[in-house]
Amino acid sequence: MEDKLQIVVVELANSGGLIHFDYQLCTALANEGMAVTLITGTEYELADLPHNFTVHKIARLWKNIDPRRKPADLLNIWQRGLTKIFLTLRRAFRAVLILSAWIRLTLYLTRTKPDLVQFSEIEHDFEVVFIIYLRHRGLTLSQVCHEFESRESQSRFSNLLFRLEGRAYSQFSAIFFLAQETRLKFLSRFPATHEENTYVIPHGNSSWLLSIPSRPESLDLLREKYGLQEGEQVVLFFGLLVPSKGLDDLIEAFALVRQSCIAKLVIAGYPTKYIDIGELKTKITLLGLTDSVILDTRYIPLEEIGAIMKLAKVVVYPYRSSTQSGALQVAYTFGRPVIVTNVGGLPEAVEDGKSGFLVPAQSPLELADKITILINNPELATQMGNYAQQLSYTRFSWRSIAKQVSLVYDNIPTLKSSNIRD
Repeated sequence: MEDKLQIVVVELANSGGLIHFDYQLCTALANEGMAVTLITGTEYELADLPHNFTVHKIARLWKNIDPRRKPADLLNIWQRGLTKIFLTLRRAFRAVLILSAWIRLTLYLTRTKPDLVQFSEIEHDFEVVFIIYLRHRGLTLSQVCHEFESRESQSRFSNLLFRLEGRAYSQFSAIFFLAQETRLKFLSRFPATHEENTYVIPHGNSSWLLSIPSRPESLDLLREKYGLQEGEQVVLFFGLLVPSKGLDDLIEAFALVRQSCIAKLVIAGYPTKYIDIGELKTKITLLGLTDSVILDTRYIPLEEIGAIMKLAKVVVYPYRSSTQSGALQVAYTFGRPVIVTNVGGLPEAVEDGKSGFLVPAQSPLELADKITILINNPELATQMGNYAQQLSYTRFSWRSIAKQVSLVYDNIPTLKSSNIRD
């Protein structure tokens, strides 16, 4: 019997959407007959879940989410000054930790020599040096390219970063994108990349959440926490809070929704450093929505996600820019219709009028119109939600995605010549 393909998936993030994606992909690839090892951080969020693959927690990094952090609007001027100094020092310390993690990762990979190493986003400039070195040592590399440019900030060294990224992408024998629109945009920016090495796969569903036990009282506790009455309609935004996700547009749209129907808006997600929660609260107050908009700025515990989705009549993703959305797949998995802006790769995941609605970005009026339609037509919302859930089981199944990835890996020349697949 021939040996299995030895694949190492590198995702140093301890928690959040990227590690959730890789957990499911690793599971599916292992089911396809690969010997999979996930390299991640020591604070790996999903350690207690079932695994059919190996996990090495070799990156001694910090937790991605700090529940003790106070929003800037709750700090006085002295606290803000001290916080700025602390964050500067912490950023330098964390840079050392990341560099150390990449050194340990490189030593591990050059020692174990897996058949293939699959990376996620290139987050820091210096990672390019390690990627080039690993390819120079004869390792076959691939990438699932969730993002290739920041949507929240612009580097002061963008020209240098552009050249470095170009060198990095040329080292990969296969690059996977989660939308055709993203792939085409990437190729226009990095024309030196071999087009034949680029592929499109869907962003898989969030079926893993269905296996996480939820407390029976979670739904009632959330209703009480949010001050919801029995049967009260809920419009939901779910996911990390960043400026590019268009929360300003959603709040303006909801002010229009309240003129024609009774509902509440729940914004549930952890605020990143790029967003000013104080400004959102001010906007909510100025529009007279204090009693109608609920801000839940926790990193939502995994066991509560299902309950939050069950509260919602519709889930809205008013993004101003995007490649794809794992949060959208959460809504699909729990059978909720979506309203999504027509940006990036999102239209490739939404069947307009069937699994939800597509609207133009930064158009509160059209966003409000579609929200109102689903709030006032519960049968239509249920029909769309059922169709979305069916897409989750079929088009966005991880088994299908793993087969696509496996087929690509089978045809990479350095792996194909080895003839190592079972």
